[in-house]
Formats: sequence, C-alpha cells, structure tokens
Amino acid sequence: MMTSRVPAAVDALLALLRARPALAEVDIVDGPAAVNLTKLRRIHVGWQSDSESAVTLEQSFNGAGARTRDEAFAISCYAEARAGDKDMKARRDEVFALVGEVEQALRATNEAPEAPTLNGTVLWAHLTTGDLSQAQAEGSRAGLSFTVTCQARI
Repeated sequence: MMTSRVPAAVDALLALLRARPALAEVDIVDGPAAVNLTKLRRIHVGWQSDSESAVTLEQSFNGAGARTRDEAFAISCYAEARAGDKDMKARRDEVFALVGEVEQALRATNEAPEAPTLNGTVLWAHLTTGDLSQAQAEGSRAGLSFTVTCQARI
C-alpha cells in the first residue's frame, strides 16, 4: 500500500525537467549539490541552499470511512546561475529564465497534457513561492529558492 506520493512526484519532476530541450545544458540535480560545482547553471530538486528540508508534507483523511487520504506537499527546489564576471543583471535574468522553464514544464500543453500532474503522480503541481539571493564573490551569482507545491490522493 502506498503511504505517500512524494517519492514518485520527485522522480517525475526530475524526469520532466531533464526532458526539457531548453534545459539540456543545465545540470538538473537530485537533492543537494555535489562537491564539484563546475556547472554554471543548475536546478536542484529536493534541496534549497537555506533549508534542510527536501519536502514538507501533510496528510488528512479524504472523507468519512477513512478509505483515502489527501496529501499536500511542497518540494524544495533551487536554481543557480554563476559566471566569472560582475554582471549581476545577467545572472538574475538567467536564474529567472531557468525557473521560468520549470514553471512552463508544469503547464499542460497539447504535447504534454500530464505535466501539471507530474505524469499522473499527483492531482496537480505548480510553482508557488520563490526567494532570490545574489552575491559577488569570484564573479557573480544569482540563486532562486522556489517551491513546487503538489496535491495528491492516496
């Protein structure tokens, strides 16, 4: 018996992002960063630079009889754009373009009608919050912590 849709949803979100042609040159990372940070553009699924939580979730009974449960959860994500120059505007624009691709990946289209359901793992998923950070150290860096919020029935 399934106790949560979280593992399947995280896997589906990773697969959805890795399949996006516009993200082909972006490192799509499952969880926290590895020690090697040579990629200048990254999207982390299940990790944010300022949080220890990969996913927060809450469950409740769907109705009388306790046969099904509703599950609401938020997947912590983080996008980053870095370069060796001091052009903060370019990094900021770049990181928002990366998160824009995530948001577009979560929209239904004729080619991807199951995108908002993460290929059927949840009832719906959408990008809900964001928090921009910027730094100038050995070049410019813009990071955007964001959340993909999901609703599921188990």
